[in-house]
Amino acid sequence: MRIFLDTANIDEIRQAAKLGVISGVTTNPSLMAKEGRCDLKDVIQEITSIVDGPISAEVLSSDPVDMIEEAQQISSWSPNVVVKIPVSAAGLEAISVLSRKEISTNMTLCFSLNQAILGAVAGATYVSPFVGRLDDIGHDGMALVAEIVEVFEYYGFSSQVIAASIRHPLHCVEAARAGAHIATVPYRVLMQMIEHPLTERGMSLFAADWQRIARGSSQ
Repeated sequence: MRIFLDTANIDEIRQAAKLGVISGVTTNPSLMAKEGRCDLKDVIQEITSIVDGPISAEVLSSDPVDMIEEAQQISSWSPNVVVKIPVSAAGLEAISVLSRKEISTNMTLCFSLNQAILGAVAGATYVSPFVGRLDDIGHDGMALVAEIVEVFEYYGFSSQVIAASIRHPLHCVEAARAGAHIATVPYRVLMQMIEHPLTERGMSLFAADWQRIARGSSQ
């Protein structure tokens, strides 16, 4: 399973890229607003200069013709750009046209297996079920990820599954077990994935033991 970073914060992306574990970035209008950025093109191009992998940027139009035009503009910013398009009749129409134009798409705001199937049939490069938001309303978001993976594998769909709306490290473990191709995670969750109290304790013990040995040899 690959790891993407879900953020529009350039500093977080730079720090995560240094770890050598992320292979893409996903953004959305809410993440852009959180950072106080409205220059989407500048942000996306800055991200592509840091991460050599798929970078998702979302359309804001709701009409299929406008979606297609906006998607073509976004895709021209960099070969790495993937255009995020929400699930809707207009979105599916746009995805099908963009697929034929060989423009990569990420069907976002997916909350059902039906939506995922339609996205794959329409030609979406990626399908993003939103795990955390389903959990918030009492549904099992990760069960949906597992269902989508199973159906895609059964029918040989080329669309890859991105487990999105990840809230905590256990979601990442569950996404890997469910067979998700990718988990896109906030920077905070990525840092939590690294940590374990026994690792920290072990490092402290090793350092203390080494200092004791060093003191003894100098006497």
